[in-house]
Amino acid sequence: MAYRAMWDDFVRAGTTSDWQSPELAAHATGLALTNLSRGLYADHYNGLVTKGQPVLNPTVSSAEPAGDPVKIIVSDCGDSTNWLKYRADNGQLADDEPGGRHAINAIVEKQADGSWKVTDYGVHDMGTC
Repeated sequence: MAYRAMWDDFVRAGTTSDWQSPELAAHATGLALTNLSRGLYADHYNGLVTKGQPVLNPTVSSAEPAGDPVKIIVSDCGDSTNWLKYRADNGQLADDEPGGRHAINAIVEKQADGSWKVTDYGVHDMGTC
């Protein structure tokens, strides 16, 4: 599923805050790709990296059109408890805020080449699921 693959790509890029990673475009495009890159650039600029792995529990909320979908809405409750930001210079936690559960909504659309990519997503505040 493109949704899980996008997060896997983001996790790998986050270990070095590689905001220019070509992997990011493999499963994300449009606003989703822009948001991933911007988040990684901000971490890079601030000297942060991300370690660990989020826990995802995605479900398909809707598929349009139902018979031969080209757009899928994904709902998730992602857990960032073991996926935190660290200072790149000394490996220390960036802050004392624990991770937690966040509601995530995403749009996954079929591309002209037949592949599926996340075109937009939103991560809501901690404790929203």
